[in-house]
Amino acid sequence: MLTLYTIVVILLLFGATIFVHELGHYLVARRCGMVIEVFSIGFGPAIWKTKRNGIIYKIGIIPFGGYVALPQMDPSGVKPSDDGAEKRGLPRIAPWKKILVALAGVTGNMIFAVFLAYLVFWIGKPSAPHERNCIIGFVETNSASYAQGLRIGDEIIAVDDESIRNWDDLTLACAIRKSVRLTVTFDGGEKSITVPTEKNWMGVWAVDGIGWMNFCSVASVVAGSSADQAGIKPGDAILSLDGKKLYSREHLISLVTEARDRKVPAVIRRESKEIEVEVKPSYDEKAKRALIGVVFNTMDFDYDRVVHPRPGAQIRDSASMIFRLLRALVTPREAKAASQAIGGPVAILVMYWWTVQNSFMLALWFTMMLNVNLAIINLLPIPVVDGGHIMFSLWEIVTRRPTSAKIVNFIMNAFAVLLIGVFLMLTYRDFARMIVPLFFRGPAPAVEHVTNAPPAEVQPAK
Repeated sequence: MLTLYTIVVILLLFGATIFVHELGHYLVARRCGMVIEVFSIGFGPAIWKTKRNGIIYKIGIIPFGGYVALPQMDPSGVKPSDDGAEKRGLPRIAPWKKILVALAGVTGNMIFAVFLAYLVFWIGKPSAPHERNCIIGFVETNSASYAQGLRIGDEIIAVDDESIRNWDDLTLACAIRKSVRLTVTFDGGEKSITVPTEKNWMGVWAVDGIGWMNFCSVASVVAGSSADQAGIKPGDAILSLDGKKLYSREHLISLVTEARDRKVPAVIRRESKEIEVEVKPSYDEKAKRALIGVVFNTMDFDYDRVVHPRPGAQIRDSASMIFRLLRALVTPREAKAASQAIGGPVAILVMYWWTVQNSFMLALWFTMMLNVNLAIINLLPIPVVDGGHIMFSLWEIVTRRPTSAKIVNFIMNAFAVLLIGVFLMLTYRDFARMIVPLFFRGPAPAVEHVTNAPPAEVQPAK
């Protein structure tokens, strides 16, 4: 029954994401007097189809998208669709109307995202540590923050005497200052530290060299490793190592490095019980550091604690993630790693599967994030998405004539082939990374690292 429930919820939430996008195109196109031939959710052969007032409404068998057939939006000239519409002469539409129709899809996604953000705010969702506090999970030892005295486990409670509750508050407080005076609590004491801010990857001023608290949750364990021999299992949470409470995955990695070739105690939590084990970090030639042999899961949600994140913060954080990824893709030293972080339809469905099974509100939050990401991606100036239609329409406004049909057809066909190739590549890679290991467990990773994957029971180690 849980499986059926999960499938139904995924179809409803993902289907709603597609529907609001296409509905935006549909409503504005009707308002602008355009001819609408097809309104489709999904691609391929129809599993349901009807025709009303000359418009075909259908649901395709392939659920990864949808479309509204608008022959007057074709930048190379008016062409009928392949759905049986009669060939007829249609008047050209003003380019500014085409821009409105193109923008309407992403507007639908953003309106839906804001609605979901308010639902999450009103009802609440499982929380991550940085949403509840401003405890420092890691400090880079070569940073100004470390030099001025900030340490792991310190909690920032005020910036320039302005009280803060979590990392969102810290980010906002630092964004307008080139240096900040932090009020910090530690071991029952309190100290005041002044540190400079530096521009981060978004060009926003922030305290450099510090990271928030996160969980050391185990996604998988390397066979034969020290962690494996100690009995650590996927799903465990490592709470302390060598007698020291852990504040982040980075903190654990640094302690493992310090404990090289020594047997040290570790406390893990398994199904609400704390268990003490012993591990012996050993040097790994490939990783060039000491390891215990675990792969982390970075989904830092505490299901026993509910938070009510502000809608604006949810939208901003979701947009920040996709902008950071897009920027990394065009940065040579980051492009390779960024390309590995991109997921396709299979990755989206796996994430939906995991979130729905764990928390319906978490699934709503993920849907909000997905709508923001899709809205931004659709605005990119790529010919086969909404941003491409906007680009062609702007060209027509500037030059007072449409782009050459031959040029447009060449560009559209080239990008269509490229997009299909990327779609197939991502689908293949997602299957290899997320689905195949469920049935055929390959060799485990040689180093512990962080992964944005769901827990091991949903996505085992590669």
